[in-house]
Amino acid sequence: MTPKEILQRLEKQEVLIVGDVMIDRYLTGAVTRISPEAPVPVVLYHATEDRLGGAANVALNVHALGGVPLLCSVVGSDVNGEVFRHLLPDAGITAEGIVHSDERTTTVKTRVLGNNQQIL
Repeated sequence: MTPKEILQRLEKQEVLIVGDVMIDRYLTGAVTRISPEAPVPVVLYHATEDRLGGAANVALNVHALGGVPLLCSVVGSDVNGEVFRHLLPDAGITAEGIVHSDERTTTVKTRVLGNNQQIL
């Protein structure tokens, strides 16, 4: 079977995805100088962008290939859990399989980008 045939078979197929989800948070800005206190760049902050990460990124890829992702995971009953839940519809992913728990916090991985290069 060719790759094209495999992708055609995925069209509209439901794919169950179970795993850890997270928010990939990107803080972007411009490097203005090197800090005098330590040899690290000083970044002038411009914007924050939140994206679906972890198993949710797998769901994004399934959706992009024409499949129907059924994402099951747990997020915290916190502000970031709500942020995560609001990212799903824009990506074409249902929130039906997402459980909110008071016993955990939503995972957020934050990256700092300066001049389009990851710094932290």
